[in-house]
Amino acid sequence: MLAMGDTARKADLINPKDACLTLKEICFLAVREHYAALGFEAVIDLPTPLIKGLLLHLTVCQLDELQPALNKRGISTHAGWIGVLQEMRGLNHAINFHTEEEAKHEVMRIIFTLVFYGYTSQFVQKNITHLNTPSFLLAAAKCIKYFLLDTPVESLTSERRHLLKLLEKGIRTVCVSKCMDLSDRKTDLYVLHRLLDHGVAKKVVIDVKCSLMLSWILLNRGSQFVSPELRSLMQRKMATCNLQAYSAIADRASCGLCIKTAASEDHVVPCKRLKLDCVEEKEAGKANLDVDLKFLCQTFAPREGPSAGACPWGQIECLEIRKCVSDTFTVLNNALPTCFFLRSLTLHSISSFRDADVLGLAKALKTLTESCRSSLTELSVSVLPYAGLLEFLLDANPHLTSLHVEIQTAMLGSRLLMRHPGAEDPDMPELPLQKLSVKVAELQLTDLHFITNVLRHSPHLTSLHIAGMRLPTGSSQSLLLRTLSGSNQLLRSLHLEDVKLSDCLPEILNLLRNCKLEELRLNDCRLLERWSDKQESLHQLVCAMRTLPSLHTLSLAQNRIAKNVCVLADLFSGPSPSPLKRLNISSNFILPAELLEFSRRLRKHPPPQRLTLDLRKNPGDRDPDTWSSALHRLQPFCVSLVEGWSSSTTMADYISNM
Repeated sequence: MLAMGDTARKADLINPKDACLTLKEICFLAVREHYAALGFEAVIDLPTPLIKGLLLHLTVCQLDELQPALNKRGISTHAGWIGVLQEMRGLNHAINFHTEEEAKHEVMRIIFTLVFYGYTSQFVQKNITHLNTPSFLLAAAKCIKYFLLDTPVESLTSERRHLLKLLEKGIRTVCVSKCMDLSDRKTDLYVLHRLLDHGVAKKVVIDVKCSLMLSWILLNRGSQFVSPELRSLMQRKMATCNLQAYSAIADRASCGLCIKTAASEDHVVPCKRLKLDCVEEKEAGKANLDVDLKFLCQTFAPREGPSAGACPWGQIECLEIRKCVSDTFTVLNNALPTCFFLRSLTLHSISSFRDADVLGLAKALKTLTESCRSSLTELSVSVLPYAGLLEFLLDANPHLTSLHVEIQTAMLGSRLLMRHPGAEDPDMPELPLQKLSVKVAELQLTDLHFITNVLRHSPHLTSLHIAGMRLPTGSSQSLLLRTLSGSNQLLRSLHLEDVKLSDCLPEILNLLRNCKLEELRLNDCRLLERWSDKQESLHQLVCAMRTLPSLHTLSLAQNRIAKNVCVLADLFSGPSPSPLKRLNISSNFILPAELLEFSRRLRKHPPPQRLTLDLRKNPGDRDPDTWSSALHRLQPFCVSLVEGWSSSTTMADYISNM
């Protein structure tokens, strides 16, 4: 490790608050400090137990450098990356990344954004000497797949140009988080162009209300046709901007940005530049608006083919718009019919969409779907104004394999949109849906036919998430469960949330017998609410789950399990214990004594493999010593996810018992 003399000298530099550190921990801190002097080989050659302890004390750059060699020795750096995340987020925040690469990417993504844009953070300030360096930015740029396009990014075209080259090779998703003034922020457009057209990015996230930016991204990308409506819309948009904005968009189309900003880069192929005579005339006050609009149309005219030295045009496969407004729909609905490159489309708003906007979307989707070149198979729309539009969207694109919708109210709305509202539609074609998610935000449903109708015609469904579907008093969700048992036997993942199931135990047991579920989440389903013998009914449920050899994830969060948690230990008893890898029993008001008894029973019949156990939002502070003792007993066979709990906050107790 280090000579004892060096260690003693280093100990003088330890923070007085850390005076209780062991000699081994002091050595670990010394290795971190003198890593460069010790050398890479000296650390790699340490015994495995010492390396595993050292991981929690290394810097981000040191972890990154050591990881490949350690992996060859069969040593994972996962613990080191999780340690960094815990230091950033606090010990009371449960970290839920299962692989080394997932944890590493999250660390690098967060810190790169903070350091690159100069944002303040306690963690960054504490480790500024290790992070605000070219070596860290290089290491992070090689690792991250997600890039937040904030402002300013001028350094990527000057002193940090080498980072842009690395980002081009690795970034898969670009998020535009601030509205860009196309007249003044040409550098932003240049960076976006390089990542989308010269790089490998296939997904764009627009987290800002900027229809002009959306137009810039969609126009001429992947399609050789620009609709007259979209060109007319762009003309109206651009008429409100100053002339420099014309030039910025024109430069994107002609790749002039690459000529002007990156001509000195060896890997950028010089491009032919369109004449900007009309721009120069405008600047001299000689051209009128009609000439400018004509120039804009010429700029967006379809190209005959790739010319010599022309920049590439990247294809966006996934588009996510997080702040949709009517202007957004105007641009998108005009562009969609020729967006043959899109595989996934996500539209989100904090308020309900207008009927007219959604109907326009459905019309555009139908036009796109009728083309044999369409590749759109995944659609997410939230928030729909009413449930009837679910089937309307499916009519517009019957080739969807994944559909996610959030519904503001469960009212059926205009019955003119429903072919057979309130009853099964015998003429509905078989759907290729594999994933379906339906969330209802408010009010109650009058019936379940709008969803069971879709389920009956989706025999290939493998994943279903339903949240918030509340029925009137006296009604039951048994129809939903019977439909799943009879029509969706390929189901592998079922997530029911805020759906009352306390009167549906027979249907749940039947579903478990008929489907080969791999993931089952019954969150906030009030399972035990109406069971007369709660322990016996829960035991029946556990026995049925134990017979599923495919079940690896189970969540029973927020179900008032409380003292009945001990029954769940039976999942791993008997000749065929459950192969569960993840068990979520958070928000169940499990007291320390009850968790201790659960740990004792689990110790008698431990899981066949290490179990990730989610215990968050349970009142462990009622008896901290007993809670800690229970966690200690679970440690040999469980990775426990815990967060702080304050029983002095009455509302927290109340919510957990609702």
